[in-house]
Amino acid sequence: MSGAARPRPPVIDIRRASRTYRPSEDVIVRALDDVTLSIANGEHVAIMGSSGSGKSTLMNIIGCLDTPTAGEYRLDGIDVRHIAEDDLSDLRNRKIGFIFQSFNLVPRTSALSNVELPLAYAGLGRAERHRRAVDALQAVGMGDRMEHYPSELSGGQQQRVAVARAIVCNPSLILADEPTGNLDSHSTADVLQILDDLNDDGRTVVLITHEVDVAARARRVVRLGDGRILEDRVTAQAAA
Repeated sequence: MSGAARPRPPVIDIRRASRTYRPSEDVIVRALDDVTLSIANGEHVAIMGSSGSGKSTLMNIIGCLDTPTAGEYRLDGIDVRHIAEDDLSDLRNRKIGFIFQSFNLVPRTSALSNVELPLAYAGLGRAERHRRAVDALQAVGMGDRMEHYPSELSGGQQQRVAVARAIVCNPSLILADEPTGNLDSHSTADVLQILDDLNDDGRTVVLITHEVDVAARARRVVRLGDGRILEDRVTAQAAA
């Protein structure tokens, strides 16, 4: 007799995580303080906070770029605390698509080649890399700019290329760090709509921002202060 299907674990499962730094022998900085946070598959969450609130530290832990000093973190059910660095890098490449404020595109490389990079790291062949990169660029409205260099693109177009690069490995999680910070209002609206569309397609989206109007596009807002969660609420967008 077969049992009921086991529920899928949260994409992000952080339990009582703290992160301390010691800039000098007699000074300890607690950047994250006993944080517990669970984000389910398919959620659209904004993490807010002012400078020094802990949101960058939390983002680095979620993105497996840093590890908590105390507590636990599981990414898609995988405990990342004791994973070797090479395996952790592979896990990041498979599970997480990163979008940064500064785009982080390779300057003297075409949009197409920039999007192909994660696939090259994953060991895919040239033809498959090309096909998937073209599909990703077309999905974000950059199919007619594939051979352009970053310097030939506007800020909004560069961020679209960065989004294409983030989704090309089909990750379960999109982690966007202030993705509209360098954009004008029109490009901001375009990029946020793309994130909305990705979420509507079933991807989990976590947005790091200090802007209230940007956070309002998410369906849940987590607000940090002094390394702790001060508020965790659903938004009007979720009720609409």
